[in-house]
Amino acid sequence: MQCTGDLLELSERIADAVHNAIDGLVGTSDAGRVLYTGADGTPTKLIDDVSEKAIFELLVKEDTPFRVISEEAGEKIIGTSPDHTMVIDPIDGTYNASQGIPFYSLSIAVTTKDLNDIRFGYVQNLATGDTFHAEVGKGSYYNGKRISTSDNQDISRFCVSIYGYRNNISDASRLSENVRRVRSLGSVALELCYVAAGMTDAFADVRGTMRMTDIAAGKLIVEEAGGIVTNGYGESLKLEDNVMSRDSVIASNGLAHEMILKLSTGVVHEGQ
Repeated sequence: MQCTGDLLELSERIADAVHNAIDGLVGTSDAGRVLYTGADGTPTKLIDDVSEKAIFELLVKEDTPFRVISEEAGEKIIGTSPDHTMVIDPIDGTYNASQGIPFYSLSIAVTTKDLNDIRFGYVQNLATGDTFHAEVGKGSYYNGKRISTSDNQDISRFCVSIYGYRNNISDASRLSENVRRVRSLGSVALELCYVAAGMTDAFADVRGTMRMTDIAAGKLIVEEAGGIVTNGYGESLKLEDNVMSRDSVIASNGLAHEMILKLSTGVVHEGQ
């Protein structure tokens, strides 16, 4: 496998290619035009398609062997007999990008053939250039500086990103009533990174709709910063080799994780 420096430089080149490709689309009515249904079963917008094509074009040009898994295209093999998999979300926060809201990202995770063996994660806010990355066993970084999760232990003082008001309003409401602040910013990959950097204390998606492309990079970045990432039942989060698969996701600084699980999933954890 390539060293961290090589993967970071490759990720930066990919981010530059995506930024250049979508620059004229961001904030335009055309950006959100639906082209087709992607491999993950959701509508692919023009800005998603343009971003993904820019990534594949660069990877083919670089001629570095990867099995690539992406929201839109599904699986694509680059080069010959790749030993590693790249899990990408070309635009995480498509609505934000389409509306010109400066909170949308590129997410890249590199794994071995086992998708749960995540070795490297990279997330960039494409609107600002702010970048998070991590390598397994070597910590997490924000714009090149080492980061760690918050040391807040009191859930009543937590700031939490919560997703679920549309699909699971009771679970989302129960959690929101017990924390100090709630955010829902529109890019899961970035919001996981905010947990890693201690900008927020936790992230909770109680809808059960998270895909591996949404969370693979952010999962490693949170864990390497000292946090915990599980599904809604407190179990180790397993990335399935299928972009159609969905799961609930709870990420936190680890200091009140069980309480978040109890509040966000209700009866499942009651009495534990």
